Amino acid sequence: MKTNEVISRVLAEHEEITEIYWTACGGSLIDLYPSHYMVNAESAKTSSGWYTAKEFTVTPPKRLGKHSLVIVCSHSGNTQEAMDAAVLAYEKGAAVVTLTDKAGSKVDDPRFITWVYPWGDHVPTAEVPLGICPTLAAELIKAQEGFPKYDALTDGLKKMDGIIENAKNKVNAELSEKFADRCQENEFFYILGSGAAFSQTYGFAICSLMEMQRQNCCYLHSAEYFHGPFECTEKGIFYFLQMSSSQSRVMDERALSFLKAHTDRLMVLDAMEYGMGDVDASVRAYLEPALFYAMNVELRAARGKRFNHSPEIRRYMGIENY
Repeated sequence: MKTNEVISRVLAEHEEITEIYWTACGGSLIDLYPSHYMVNAESAKTSSGWYTAKEFTVTPPKRLGKHSLVIVCSHSGNTQEAMDAAVLAYEKGAAVVTLTDKAGSKVDDPRFITWVYPWGDHVPTAEVPLGICPTLAAELIKAQEGFPKYDALTDGLKKMDGIIENAKNKVNAELSEKFADRCQENEFFYILGSGAAFSQTYGFAICSLMEMQRQNCCYLHSAEYFHGPFECTEKGIFYFLQMSSSQSRVMDERALSFLKAHTDRLMVLDAMEYGMGDVDASVRAYLEPALFYAMNVELRAARGKRFNHSPEIRRYMGIENY
């Protein structure tokens, strides 16, 4: 399946798209955020909304209808909340594209345009949701109003696999063991980030650490840090800062300056030091979440090894009724 073909079909059937909604749950929802961020930053014609699937069905947007495009992602393909969101959108007359790793699953339904993507080690970034979705968004903007950054985005996406492979070696050489040390020393800590990459700040906390490692932690936006949370900052409190390579970097730099002065437990993962300088500055924001995700995976693996806690272990998810 090709992104330009998907968008061509959507526009042929719906004439124009005036709003796009991205909806999913957990890690799948996190992967949709950079594209939502990009549409709102780059499109004058199409507005964007980002919803956890249950909220989308409980309080659906009033504008949802014929000129809406709804992207639903369910990695397993069987998340009922995601399926409910897709069905609701379809019944409201919207174009619905579902993304899943599992052919034949619930969301692989003939009512929708379904994209079945591969998953696993060494699958190119362009072939998973963090690459598919920005490209879908770019194709839509290009088709409806023109997108001068289209070539920079596609070029940057091609570079991401090499950037990520090099960054894995670097993060494991420089940060992974130190991060595991900090997890042993701190039962609770804070993770900061901003911009489109804030999705991976959130994801590192709720998925990699809370879900997969039972590590208590809190995610904070680097700008919002100064509107309350910074009052908790003191020596002995651990902060992990994800430094963006995009225009949002100024927010992270402000947080960095304050943290350096007020805590003695600070770890920084700077996207510029991990290869994002090779990507055109105008589109880094939309691609660097893929880098941060890959780094989160390496760090959680180091933590899991230290604590003898496999990322696959669950005590509630998929076990109890909830």
